[in-house]
This record gives sequence, C-alpha cells and structure tokens, in this order.
Amino acid sequence: MSDWYAEVDFQPQQDRVLRRGDSGEEVRALQQRLSLAGSPLTLDGQFGPATERAVRAFQYQAGLVVDGLAGPKTERRLRQALAEASQPMAEATTRGEPAPDARLLGQQDLVWAAQQLAVPVAAIMAVNEVESRGSGFFSNGRPAILFERHIMVRRLRHHGIDPAPHVASAPDLVNTSPGGYAGGVREYERLERAQQLHHDSALESASWGLFQIMGFHWQHLAYDSVRDYVAEMHRGEREHLDAFVRFIRRDPVLLSSLRHQQWARFARRYNGPAYARNRYDEKMAQAFASHRRGLQESGLPA
Repeated sequence: MSDWYAEVDFQPQQDRVLRRGDSGEEVRALQQRLSLAGSPLTLDGQFGPATERAVRAFQYQAGLVVDGLAGPKTERRLRQALAEASQPMAEATTRGEPAPDARLLGQQDLVWAAQQLAVPVAAIMAVNEVESRGSGFFSNGRPAILFERHIMVRRLRHHGIDPAPHVASAPDLVNTSPGGYAGGVREYERLERAQQLHHDSALESASWGLFQIMGFHWQHLAYDSVRDYVAEMHRGEREHLDAFVRFIRRDPVLLSSLRHQQWARFARRYNGPAYARNRYDEKMAQAFASHRRGLQESGLPA
C-alpha cells in the first residue's frame, strides 16, 4: 500500500456535461426542459447563473447531487419528470421509460461523507466532479470497472501463482505493462476471462465504481474479502462513496490535503505523478470555489 500512488496515472473518463459558461443549442434544449419542469427560463442558449440555479433546484427536488452540472443523471431524471407529468408512471414504464435509479448518489450522501471526513461539503463535491467517473455504473447496470493486466501479474504472485505461463498465453490479461483495455462494458469480458485464471486475483486487479478504487485495497479498507468489496460495489453509488471515504480516511496525506484544500498535494497522491498534465489540481480548486458559492446561494450546507 505504501507506494501505490507512485505507480498510478488515474484519469477518470467522464460523460459530457453542460455547465455554467456553456452556450448553444444543447443549452437551449436544456433550458426548455427545465422550463417545462417548472423553472421558467429565457431560452437564450446561455448557461448563466439563472440556468445554474434552475439546474440546482431541479437536482434538489429530484434527490440528486446538487452541483449545478447538467450531466446524464440530471438529464435522465429531467426527462423522466416530464414523462411522468404527461402520463402515469405505469404507462411510462410500459413505454420503456426507466424508473428512477435508487442507486444514484444524492446530496445527502455527500453531506454524510463530508461529516465523516470533517471536510467542507464543497470539497467532497469538487472531488466528486473532477475525480469520479460521473457515473458508477455502465449502461448494462453493472459497476464501472477497468481491468489492469499489470496488476494481475502482482496479484497472482501475491497468491503464490507463477504469472509467467499466463503472460505467455494471455498477454492481454496478464502482462508486466499496463494496457490492453477494451473499454466500457467490454472490460467485463476481460475480467471474466481473468477470473478463469484466478478468481480473486482478477477481482483485485480491477478498479471499481464511481471513484475507481482498485480491488486489491479491500483489506486495507477493512472489507471482509475482495468478494465482499465487489458485492458492495454492485449495490449502489452510496457504497462507492463509502469506499472512497474509507480510502481517504486511511491515507493521512489525502485526508490532510482535502481538509486544507491543498489540491496539488491531493492530486499528486490520488492521480499519480502526471497529475499536472491534466490540471486536476486546478480543476478541483475551481470546482471547490464554484460549489461553495452555489451551496451558499442555495442555502445548503457548504
């Protein structure tokens, strides 16, 4: 555990979101949906303060994270709200409209995490915006994962298994170098093949959920087993957040950095030595300021 941060290059892959400062037809369409949902707006295609307030108000009403960002979760709930307003929920479900997903994070979950770590809510929101995937589950309903073949080499050795034969026969699954990614839901194909080589090593060699925490951390994070950890990741994003809280709490550098908003120090530890290349520290500083302002304007804990 002591040197994991020196070897990672964590780059969260996130979906497209609309935010303050954006403009164009996508913003105009969002404003139209918000207006239909009860927040009258000028349909000018400019994502300014009024549109951000309307997004936050809708997110609060819908039980989502109140971050003012119009991403897939907010868009999905907004479309559901409009569908429900025009027809009974039973009819909407029959027509294929998905029911609200109770597995998604809500603002109260981030408040809980902030209390657990004794940090501002805006700090948790900044990390959630910049360092999470944005969604903890793939489109097939399974937890988001990324299988790391170079970690598989180490976990096989950890379990007393010589990785050399597997490096020769399945280099896309067992390799001394990172890579071989299939991406998205196809990562489960790699994981399932790796499980046939050694079940627990495979689970330990994947990163899981919203914050993509590696399976091999299970013992350090006080789970009963890697299978227990994976089972928790299947339950919901609140469990993903719980894993993140455990992760931060057990690392004095990360915890201290988050408490004092030392974003460069936090990003260096969380993202790896190349953090500056993607400006993660700058993005978190900006997100923290934005969320603190937005929470104060909304009268919510900041």
